[in-house]
Amino acid sequence: MTDQRRAVLSAAEQALNAGDLFSRVSAGLRRLVPFHSAVWTAADPETGLITAPMLVENVGSGEGCYAYWESELLEENIVPFRELARATVPAAGLRAATGGLPARSARFRRLLLGQGVHDELRAVLRIGGRPWGLVSLFRTTDAFRPDEIALMAGLSRPLAACLRGFARPPESASRTDAPAPGLILFDASGEAMSANDEARQHIALLPKGPSFPTALGLKLPIWVVGTAFQARAVGEGRAHHGNARVRIRTTEGRWLACHASCLTGPGGSPGPVALVIEPAAPADLAVLVAEAYGLTSRELQITQLIARGMNTSEIAAALFISPHTVRDHLKAVFAKARVSSRGELVGRLFAEHYWPALPGRVPR
Repeated sequence: MTDQRRAVLSAAEQALNAGDLFSRVSAGLRRLVPFHSAVWTAADPETGLITAPMLVENVGSGEGCYAYWESELLEENIVPFRELARATVPAAGLRAATGGLPARSARFRRLLLGQGVHDELRAVLRIGGRPWGLVSLFRTTDAFRPDEIALMAGLSRPLAACLRGFARPPESASRTDAPAPGLILFDASGEAMSANDEARQHIALLPKGPSFPTALGLKLPIWVVGTAFQARAVGEGRAHHGNARVRIRTTEGRWLACHASCLTGPGGSPGPVALVIEPAAPADLAVLVAEAYGLTSRELQITQLIARGMNTSEIAAALFISPHTVRDHLKAVFAKARVSSRGELVGRLFAEHYWPALPGRVPR
């Protein structure tokens, strides 16, 4: 490990949460890779869409942030995050990627150039093929050098591992009731045109971050707006894969699922977007919790069967493995979840995190 990487990761190890991680790493990285402004955001590991928290440094007004993510999801750009997430190297400089012609990117022409940006270095923080964070660094003079891009790429996996750990739900979740599903409708131009009271209640529980006023008197966080953008992209045929779905953690430590779809307008044209925000169901959180605790797919299977009340022999028969193998997997799960019994395991991964908002529902 180079001294540069070690310095940045040392700062990351002191972080208390994802937001603190972004602040510490950004400050440490700025001394090694100078930049004028930056955007650091968590990402949903299944869809790659932005989620809380987000750190925006010297980017300007909220409208600029709105336009940045609108361009990312609805325009043709060079090295979009969705492609960078699958690339061999998870970091790229805009000028390097365009052969010194950044104006090939709609994002640069429409937004960055007018803000005095000379180059953008973006990276996906990923581990195991899943993106946990997205980073954009902006420089007003000089292009990002190959060694600077390589440094950012080398930080991708270790920083993603930190973010994955912070995604782990708290050991004692709030048991207060949560509102029923909320609904927000956006017109064909992307303006919010109606919302129910439940949506307002859910949004009030979301952490602070870039948000945008609407004619409804409701400020919508960028994570909600971004999900609506993705639904529009799918409806307009701009996104050929992926869905408009993201998990967002509330200030109470619980998880909400935000998902949107583009309705059909007259003549089959894309119409309004309907967005639902509601307490996350077990299916919404299974992969997220498994990844946060470092469970393998087999360990997650066994844990889910335990939550259904199955004993070792029944699990072995269902998965076509030996009881001894089940016990070995279960031992590993206990160590990762820091529990010593099946009851503790179900309480830690399921009762506390999957159903805190559904009083009276008890897992078998």
